[in-house]
Amino acid sequence: MTKILLLSDTHSHIDDTILKYVKQADEVWHAGDIGSLDVTDKIKELKPLRAVYGNIDDDKARLEFPLDNKFTCEKVPVWITHIGGYPDKYNVRIREEIKKNSPKIFISGHSHILKVMYDKKLNLLHMNPGACGKHGFHQVRTMLRFTIDGGDIKDLEVIEIGKK
Repeated sequence: MTKILLLSDTHSHIDDTILKYVKQADEVWHAGDIGSLDVTDKIKELKPLRAVYGNIDDDKARLEFPLDNKFTCEKVPVWITHIGGYPDKYNVRIREEIKKNSPKIFISGHSHILKVMYDKKLNLLHMNPGACGKHGFHQVRTMLRFTIDGGDIKDLEVIEIGKK
């Protein structure tokens, strides 16, 4: 069983509240727009991190993290990218590949809008954790946490960490 903390759009912001949830997870996944690598460095001091770079990230982040991160956690295939869209509105860059090679979980960030949707056509769970940074139009900072147990995704929780 693996406890996951999913976050995105930190835009260089990390604080004790975020780190409190990092400590409770087994792994942290970051869906891009990291900002300063100080954010990911602090997370990596505490827990294993899987991340992608986003559209605001500089060359340093792009050297450290990929545009797409595809991996398997326990028995669950996962694909994380920053600008990915959502069911019936996937980004043109990934649209054909996601139809051919659907993961069980597809994660994107970018919109700053928390959204969890099941894609019945592709039989996958789409997750966007919203934004936990303080930059952007969102009003409430959010993250997601859930558990992967073998091939099952369970115990999904929305974490609201206050107004920005």
